[in-house]
Amino acid sequence: MDYKAIISKKIYSSKDDIEFSRLLAFWRFKDKKIVFTNGCFDILHRGHFEYLMQAASLGDVLIIGLNTDDSVKRLKGIHRPINNEESRAIALASLFFVHAVVLFSEDTPTELIKIVKPHILVKGGDYKANEIAGYDIVTQNGGKVEIIPFIDGYSSTKIIEQIQH
Repeated sequence: MDYKAIISKKIYSSKDDIEFSRLLAFWRFKDKKIVFTNGCFDILHRGHFEYLMQAASLGDVLIIGLNTDDSVKRLKGIHRPINNEESRAIALASLFFVHAVVLFSEDTPTELIKIVKPHILVKGGDYKANEIAGYDIVTQNGGKVEIIPFIDGYSSTKIIEQIQH
């Protein structure tokens, strides 16, 4: 089995990718419940895996919006990301419960969310639902926003700090 090809087919370089548009149309035609989340996912750790598993369990299809290297630098600083966008996308697409990974270069995934129109928008942490980028888009389309609490003790920043010391 050609796993590299299978994984590569789950990665899309932008929200405007025609194959991604076709896949979204197919999932909508099949009446699949689409779950969307986003992030940098720089150094994958147990907190990410737990969060993504919970997100995937909320629907039929899990789409991850992945910040490009340039947007990670703007959000996290010049020393990030540790892993480049291709490596991060491959790692996420390798998870069997992830159906698509879509790169986006903006600081927020708002434009991507407008295209995906997920049934459920998921974020982790201490957000208030109405503060999450895309909240208005999802709720206006009849969807909902779910917040999954972080698991204490797991963060990419903490891992980087441990390595540096």
